[in-house]
Amino acid sequence: MHDKPLLKSVGELLRRRHGVSTRAARATRDGFVLDNAKIAEFVSGEIGTEDETALADEVARMIPHHWDLPTKSVEALTPLVDHLGGQPQLMVWLDHHPGLPRLTARIYVLLGHLDQYSEDREVLDAVRHARSRTPEPAGLRGYLIPETNDETLGGLAFRVEELLGDNRQQDATALALTTADWLRRAARDAENPTADVREMGELMGHMHQDIAEAAPAT
Repeated sequence: MHDKPLLKSVGELLRRRHGVSTRAARATRDGFVLDNAKIAEFVSGEIGTEDETALADEVARMIPHHWDLPTKSVEALTPLVDHLGGQPQLMVWLDHHPGLPRLTARIYVLLGHLDQYSEDREVLDAVRHARSRTPEPAGLRGYLIPETNDETLGGLAFRVEELLGDNRQQDATALALTTADWLRRAARDAENPTADVREMGELMGHMHQDIAEAAPAT
């Protein structure tokens, strides 16, 4: 995974700010439980390679359900996050494990940036310009809201996370890749792009490559 997208991440990567209040609540998932014994062994440095791999897979499967799991289930992740040093470091740890953990980490770095850019006026101007030319880009129809405002990018993040939570990893990956490429092109084609918009385009290019490399071969 490229270093720059992760270094530019701000705040909690597991917080989706948009979409939750405007959509029907999804059913609580009681089946996602972390193995506390494995977490304790990991924190103490006594976990074996096989058990650490299994723990990374458990975490990757649980993360998309952090909104609809009981609080106690989500809190089970806290010792692991604290031990690693925070949510960005959690993503680094997951990225070290090929398969679903790596793919999940790279997608969540993208989702964090979508939330960050949701309130960036210059980025939204670039998105509006892109949509003035192509209101419904290929691959985003049915996912983009009609308006371009502070809900637009966060809404896409929510939809990607929703697909992950429904075990539709292939669809989530496709939507994440399409979103990253669309924003990369929006930055490239922006009228008088600012440094922030150009940087956004660069980051989207990095994240598109990272996610594509982590996706399973089809």
